[in-house]
Amino acid sequence: MAMPSPQERFPPALSFLLPCPNCGPRDVNEFVCAGEVTQRPARDPSPRELAAYVYFRRNVAGVQREWWYHRSGCRSWFLAERDTRTNRVLATSLPEGSEGAPGQASGGDGVTTTADGVAGQAGLH
Repeated sequence: MAMPSPQERFPPALSFLLPCPNCGPRDVNEFVCAGEVTQRPARDPSPRELAAYVYFRRNVAGVQREWWYHRSGCRSWFLAERDTRTNRVLATSLPEGSEGAPGQASGGDGVTTTADGVAGQAGLH
């Protein structure tokens, strides 16, 4: 039996650049992904609605909006629109007043950064 090559035993690590709205393009290893953006349930959710909100995700094969935290940089929460099939980041933005980051009060000025690192005023809705 032939020994597998190092490339077969140790596939290349998955890495890509993620443009932070504050710091510009950085290696994805500087960030933490907190998952896709979800809709909060009504004020008094049923146990079924609450379980769906906490545990179930669409997990699309395509473009989805996600929460990211820049842990090794500006320590900001932001939104990214990313194609999960290719890891291509289409745009990033700071959250606008109504959305709020996971575990934190809402805020932000709506600054958006595109995949090429160009900043401008916009929103991901």
